[in-house]
Parts: sequence; structure tokens; C-alpha cells
Amino acid sequence: MFVFWGDGSQEAKDLVDAVIVRSTENFNWTFIFILSVIFYVYWSEIQKKNYKVVVAGLSLYGVHWLYEIGNAVIRHVFGYPLWTVSNASTTFILLIGVCWELSMMFSLAGMISFKMLPDERNFKNKLMGAISMALLFALFESFLAGTSNHSFIWVYKWWGVIPVFFTTYIPFFLASNFVPDLEPKKQKTFLITVWSLVAVALVTLIPAGII
Repeated sequence: MFVFWGDGSQEAKDLVDAVIVRSTENFNWTFIFILSVIFYVYWSEIQKKNYKVVVAGLSLYGVHWLYEIGNAVIRHVFGYPLWTVSNASTTFILLIGVCWELSMMFSLAGMISFKMLPDERNFKNKLMGAISMALLFALFESFLAGTSNHSFIWVYKWWGVIPVFFTTYIPFFLASNFVPDLEPKKQKTFLITVWSLVAVALVTLIPAGII
């Protein structure tokens, strides 16, 4: 079953209200296994000196974290986030809209997108690759929103597949597809800026109880 828009229902609001962020109630050993896979993938690419692939992964993942922090801030300000993951669908919820498994998937998504590009990485190919991946991810998110354990929860009636596609996933994959081919100095500037913003936001907003 696919869900394309939030329904604004009381059930959806109750599900969001029931989410417990950073609770270890459902924690299990898959957390460690997934982490080991991520380490293996990144270290393998570093050993092969595929630095552009690593940059692609870190670029998308950094943008992903900025979005998740922004989503958590929206929840704090307006009462409900744009998207939420449910307690029943994960072993550990990092922020209101992202669980451990989902976040680790995004740590690899940029690498996958960049590797799928044709050898001729011109502007058109990178743009079309970003749009194609964004469409795939948006459609899969609509499937998750329709799962019986409410893997994804959309509350707002105006939020769904179309805004997710344009405002979230296209920027994600633009970062992974374009940043690796920038000059090394610009790559470093992008990564340092993005990850510095993420670090500052996390160390200030989590203790403040905002996210």
C-alpha cells in the first residue's frame, strides 16, 4: 500500500506523540552489525583511494543530518515534524524523523548514487541521476508511510511524496553527484561547512531539549 500525503488524523498525531527519541527499549545487536558494515564500506573505498566516492557519501550524509535536525526543530516549534519514524519500526531513534537503520542507509546512499553515474559525468548525467534517485526514494518513502507498523508517519496534509521529492531528495542527490567533482578545496569547504553546522547544532540543541 502506498500513501502519498499526510492525512492530518488524530491517529497520526498520537503516533508521533508516542515516539520516544533515543530510548534503548527496542535496542538490539543489529545496531552493531550495521555499524560494522558501514565501517567496512568506507574503509574499503579509502584503501582503494576512491576518495570521490567517500566525498559523495559524506556529502549526502551531512545534508541528510541538516534536514533531520531541521525537522526536529520544526517539531519543537510547531508541535509536529514533517516526517516521523515509529517506535515499532526500529531498534533506536536518533531524532524524531530518523532511526538508526535509516540513517546508516543514508550514509551509503550518496556512494551508491555516485557509483551509478555513467563514466561521462557531465552536468546532464549528474542532474538526471539525482532526479532519478530522488524519485525512487520518494516512492519508497510513500510505501513506508503505508506500512502497518507506521515506519514513516506524515501528519500534515500538505506534506507527502511531491514535496519530499523536490525539497528533500533532489538536494540530497545533487550533493552526492556534484560535490565529488568540485576542486579539492571546494570539496573540503563544503564538507567542513556542512559537518560543522551539524556538530554545532547537535551539541547545542540536544542538551537544550529542542531536538
